[in-house]
Amino acid sequence: MKETERISFEQSKLKKKACLLIGFLFYSFLAFSQNLQKADSALQIYESNQQLPDSINQQLLYIIYAEHPVPDSRIKYAQIAYDLAIKTNDLNWKSKSLLNIGQALKSKGDLEKSLNIFFKYLEDAKKEGQDRRIALAYSSIGSVYRVQENFSNALTYYNLAIGKLRELADSTNLATSLMNTGELYRINHILDTALLYFDESGKIFDLKNFALGKAYNLGNVGLVYAEQGKDKLAEEYINDATKILEGLGDQYPIAVYNTYMADIYKDNEDLPKAIMYAYRSYQIAKKDGLKEQIRDASLKLSELYEIAKDYKNAFHYQKQYIEYRDSINNEETIRKMADLRTEYEVSQKQAEVDLLNQRQKTYLSVGGALVLLIMALGSLAFVYHKRNEEKKATNKILEVQKKELELQREELERLNSTKDRFFSIISHDLRGPVNAFKGLSSILKLDLEEGKLDEIPAIVERIETSASQLSFLLNNLLDWAVNQQGQFPFMPEKIELLKLIKDVSAVSQNMADSKEISLNVEIDKDITVLADRNSVRAIVRNLVNNALKFTKNGGSITIAASGSDGKALISISDSGIGIPPEKMKSLFQLNGGKSTVGTRGEKGLGLGLRLVYEFAQMNNGIVSVESREGLGTTFKVLLPLYSSDADDT
Repeated sequence: MKETERISFEQSKLKKKACLLIGFLFYSFLAFSQNLQKADSALQIYESNQQLPDSINQQLLYIIYAEHPVPDSRIKYAQIAYDLAIKTNDLNWKSKSLLNIGQALKSKGDLEKSLNIFFKYLEDAKKEGQDRRIALAYSSIGSVYRVQENFSNALTYYNLAIGKLRELADSTNLATSLMNTGELYRINHILDTALLYFDESGKIFDLKNFALGKAYNLGNVGLVYAEQGKDKLAEEYINDATKILEGLGDQYPIAVYNTYMADIYKDNEDLPKAIMYAYRSYQIAKKDGLKEQIRDASLKLSELYEIAKDYKNAFHYQKQYIEYRDSINNEETIRKMADLRTEYEVSQKQAEVDLLNQRQKTYLSVGGALVLLIMALGSLAFVYHKRNEEKKATNKILEVQKKELELQREELERLNSTKDRFFSIISHDLRGPVNAFKGLSSILKLDLEEGKLDEIPAIVERIETSASQLSFLLNNLLDWAVNQQGQFPFMPEKIELLKLIKDVSAVSQNMADSKEISLNVEIDKDITVLADRNSVRAIVRNLVNNALKFTKNGGSITIAASGSDGKALISISDSGIGIPPEKMKSLFQLNGGKSTVGTRGEKGLGLGLRLVYEFAQMNNGIVSVESREGLGTTFKVLLPLYSSDADDT
């Protein structure tokens, strides 16, 4: 299905599903309205008193979690509480904190992590024989499947929760599960059954004087009436629910109901009010980081702006909807969640099989001697320990391999990005000399035809300049490419710096003369280094060329060298325009998007300085730079001095 057809289908489906899925899941221990002021007060006490008992710290962390409106903060402090419970071996707070983490992850939209937490919570509750926690786990798991629209699994776990809660006579949590189950029937358009569930849950909430539950129940009944086309009645119920929630400071359901109010006003052809409600929902969701609601509010705004023929905003919110939809509801997430459930069920079956096998072994062992029993148990313990150690070793190997693959992936991405930038710069800088050749050849041909021979020397000089620039660029490209492939021939030898630098400066003298630049060499003839000749030549050539490029007519360049402490210091100083401070950090990196331009329009792509950096490292050297804008620049290269000991090795 094409993307536009898919969005159109989901827009129509959104109306049928009453804008979005509510399913507000909460429990008796989580029945609060979030209050940032209370959370900040508790946080201040927690952070300013380091000597408080662990039990008080747990209560403060719970208040911070319960009252804080931001999901990321709730996850953070629930995790701190969980770690503290592990440290103090407090099973009660460990259980509460684990469930709190799962709830906060779900509200943020991290459904896979949330489901993983809830299955772990269920497993722990079964091991400890805690029926109330088992019921809460069932309901929590059902709520995640509900958000993913896996209605069959959601209904299965909700019914398990209802059955367990009826046994426990836990009326408040029973009402919650009844309401969530009614919501499942509503979104499957079994509206009469949905109203029956909402009626029972509403009576319990009224009996318990539970305002938050009453608000959610009123909102869900309003959605049923909307499905039945009773818009006026639906609006009354939703407005009543919104008033209660505003008093409690609970923003998430208000955002949801605002989206539905937008749908009602859209049906009544009141687009300004519809857009107002949809945008209000979007703002609330953005502020609190609620991924599901950002997704649905974006879709609603896109639909409304399209009707209003405001295609710019329609496209903006359509694009945002696609991003959040794919983030929350992609195939990989669904597959992983299905795998989690399968793994859990398989582990449960395996646990049952292991239990039966253990009982059988026990019955067989009763008739044996005590010594044989001890030996059998010892053997089992040894095998278990060995397998456990093997498993740990395998997991460590897999973890190391995973990290290595991650590092390799990041390196490949970095290299690919560098390659793209590099080719972009090359295409830009090769175009100049090639176009110059093309233009100059046309002019030369025309002058020859017209007999204008006096203009030919100037044209030839320009051709020579372009050819020099192109040759210099291609030499650098070749050196860099060979070095990147690890095939650059590295043959360290004894090099007399004075002779090598004079050879390089002689090649650059023509360019210096053309700009009336004084090119000075001040080197002691006795200085020798142990390095690869070709790479050192490339270092000096690129630094001299760089100095010529950024030095104005009449300036000066000095190449000097000295030796001490086993190192030769080569410095190339110019009286040029200098380097801006903001470019110093990335001077030796290929991270630019365009070439640099010299004092006479000379172009360069920064590859020369990158070669200087890489070749200096290859020769066990270091390159550094000092520069002041308007005063000039000095590049310094440290290379190892030649020693007679090198001939012996």
